[in-house]
Amino acid sequence: MTRFSDPSDPRPPLPDWVQEAYQLLADAADGPQSALTYEEAYALLDEADTFSADHSDSEYAVKRLLNRGYLYEANGTLRVTESVFK
Repeated sequence: MTRFSDPSDPRPPLPDWVQEAYQLLADAADGPQSALTYEEAYALLDEADTFSADHSDSEYAVKRLLNRGYLYEANGTLRVTESVFK
């Protein structure tokens, strides 16, 4: 499982529901070379029971994962950071 809490990182760990969002997106991306559009990512998260249907939760989760480096943007698509799979 991915480590979302690094003792050397002064930032608080990501909330469980954001970690769940990461797992859903990582599973859907099927590896670091696969990409998801923002729309695909939001639709996937909106279908999960954890997230609200109005995109606010899914948008927030994607933003947090981008800011922490668990996802990155390339050519307008979202990709899972390769180092997370090691």
